[in-house]
Amino acid sequence: MSPRDSYLRDVVWRRFRANKFAVSGALLVLLAVVLSITAPFITPYGPNTLDAYHVLLPPSVAHWCGTDEVGRDVFTRMIYGARISLIVGFVAIGIATIIGTVVGLVAGFYGGWVDSLLMRFVDIMFCFPTFFLILAVITIREPSIINIMLIIGLTGWMGVARLVRAEVLSIRERDYVMAARAIGCSDLRIIFRHIMPNALGPVLVYATLGIAGAILTESSLSFLGIGVPPPTPSWGNILASGKEFLEFAWWLFLFPGLAITITSLSYYLIGEGIRDALDPRLNR
Repeated sequence: MSPRDSYLRDVVWRRFRANKFAVSGALLVLLAVVLSITAPFITPYGPNTLDAYHVLLPPSVAHWCGTDEVGRDVFTRMIYGARISLIVGFVAIGIATIIGTVVGLVAGFYGGWVDSLLMRFVDIMFCFPTFFLILAVITIREPSIINIMLIIGLTGWMGVARLVRAEVLSIRERDYVMAARAIGCSDLRIIFRHIMPNALGPVLVYATLGIAGAILTESSLSFLGIGVPPPTPSWGNILASGKEFLEFAWWLFLFPGLAITITSLSYYLIGEGIRDALDPRLNR
């Protein structure tokens, strides 16, 4: 086992486990994943099963989170909707992290006009409000889960690029990088073998926090009716369906709203826990 692997196991993992808030967030995310995977075995209802005789029923033993305006079980739709939110979050941030990491590595390693060109492009992308840019693209493209993931990923990589660039500017001057240059290692080997592994700590934190942001973005788009198209359940369109019955069907917005809030908060707690665990200035 390498010293780096030993450090991650003995120090970083120990610090993370000692953070009760981070562990609680991880357990809540794990619970959401398990519920979404085992949804067909948990509930006897289908996510799009209509029941005209049980419309807008409040929470009960038969329907834990009540029913909606066409008799669909809200709890069933929420745990199926968790699949959409989690998949969108992971895939979208995965795309953003890959693009941002590559751009940041190239800009930070080569510097000069390459760095200036790439960072000016990043600045231009930052000038556009991300959410409104997503809205503009979605009005052109047909709303779908794949398009939502691609658009969020392609408009959310700039922060990762800046973060990686800043790390690389520091790492590229260290002794082990200079030694790799001296023995004739190629640029690609230096970047991906020596620099990238040591720059991924902050990226992991950013990506974890970004998943929460992607879930909120997807929920907002679905709430506005330009996200995941019905009847596919997502937390956002469950909220949207309940806004017309706000006065008497409180369960239609309370439970999906809590799901979005708790899941996003859980990812923030995990991100903060990872950041604290990776901080060498903390002695715990």
